[in-house]
Amino acid sequence: MRIFHIHNGGVQELTALPAQMPAQGFVWIACGRPAFQARLAEIQARLQTLVGLQLVDLHVSDLLNAQLPSHYDYTSQYDLLVFRRLATAQGDTVDSPVEGDSPASPLKRSGPPVLRRIDTSPVGFAVFDQLLLTVHPADCAVRDAYAARLLASLPTSNGTEGRSSPAPGARVPASPADLMLRVVNMMVDRYLDLRRELTRQLDHWQNELLKPRARYVNWSSLLEARLALHKLDEICEDQRTAVQDWIDALETWALPDTPAGLRELDLLKVRSRDVLEHIERVVHHVRRLEQSTETAVQMHFSVQSNRTNDIMRTLTALTAVFLPLNLIAGIFGMNFEFLPLIHKADGFWWALGSMVFIALSLVMLFWRKRYLARTR
Repeated sequence: MRIFHIHNGGVQELTALPAQMPAQGFVWIACGRPAFQARLAEIQARLQTLVGLQLVDLHVSDLLNAQLPSHYDYTSQYDLLVFRRLATAQGDTVDSPVEGDSPASPLKRSGPPVLRRIDTSPVGFAVFDQLLLTVHPADCAVRDAYAARLLASLPTSNGTEGRSSPAPGARVPASPADLMLRVVNMMVDRYLDLRRELTRQLDHWQNELLKPRARYVNWSSLLEARLALHKLDEICEDQRTAVQDWIDALETWALPDTPAGLRELDLLKVRSRDVLEHIERVVHHVRRLEQSTETAVQMHFSVQSNRTNDIMRTLTALTAVFLPLNLIAGIFGMNFEFLPLIHKADGFWWALGSMVFIALSLVMLFWRKRYLARTR
């Protein structure tokens, strides 16, 4: 568990849960799901001291559920957002929802590495007025990444350990909701980065599928790609619905009395719409990749069908060339005593010459009609 005190004067990482709410800024409590489950009673008691209420039992179950899709919920005192992030490259462990169970081994998925990256785990955000509680998977990669970015953008200048002062031009999150949106935006950016690898992989498969002489196609990997894209589409749809519900809830907030409060609310709406726009870009790109994959498969079978038609046309033309030759050979092979040219010394050469002439004539005719040409 990591605790941060964020205010206009800088960022301070605390070693323990504060006994009371600071006079300025807000508190960010970020913990892994196992730690949240183990210290649930302590966290609930400290929330009661800091903000005057505790998490609802159903929301606690949502935060502990490692299989929950992205969604948004709220009470009169706080908002709850669950957002599924991409798993780490090493593979996340499955968090056990029941106390006492041993953690499951890392999930092993088949297929290309880019497809194995399309695995997600939920991150929960409980947004209070002056406090943000986030519940991450066991590795807490998102928490550590954003905490490192936050501390790196605010270099230490006062010599106090664990405390950072703002650098020129740096801007700390103004509220717990602002911090939540920044973390969510960082998670969405990982989906945007995944697009390049997906596009490169699917372009490779399309090139392989469109080769007319391709004899082997890894259909299992292609099927896994389509299933992974469909799963990613569903994940992004849930994310878009959750963020849209959050935006709709922002419209119901009471307007602040001060210009600074109005500006902060407007910035929250702008940042929320920006996150939604990023998610929609991912959804649009995933659906386009699904359509491209389906089109590539259809074009592959079309190419194979055209190749089969070319082969059958060539065989039919060759058969048509040899049909008159077989007819001539059959006629002169009859067991009759009197046949034209049968008793002449040059009869064989006349028959052979006529057969060659007929064959060449038919080949030239079929070549001009492109019956023997290969379709590129």
